[in-house]
Amino acid sequence: MSRRCELTGKGPIVKNNVSHSNVKTKAWMTPNIQKRRLYSDALGTFVTLRIATRTIRTIEHVGGFDKFILSQSSDTLSKRARGLQSRIQKTRAQG
Repeated sequence: MSRRCELTGKGPIVKNNVSHSNVKTKAWMTPNIQKRRLYSDALGTFVTLRIATRTIRTIEHVGGFDKFILSQSSDTLSKRARGLQSRIQKTRAQG
């Protein structure tokens, strides 16, 4: 099970916990990944993706799932999200 956002590519990072005596201990920080159903206006269906909660807020700020996924570069998207992006582009081009 991947702990990576399918739309932004945000994933776990390594950090140091630093104690009072300045001893450094490695620690992992993972993003808050949730499985969410998002509605695509262009496709007319719900799409289930694993995305970070920060991404959910960004989608609402931008103005919807379709606008957000079309503005993202295909390098940061997962394979499933790239397929969705191309399907949305095709349906927008048709009508």
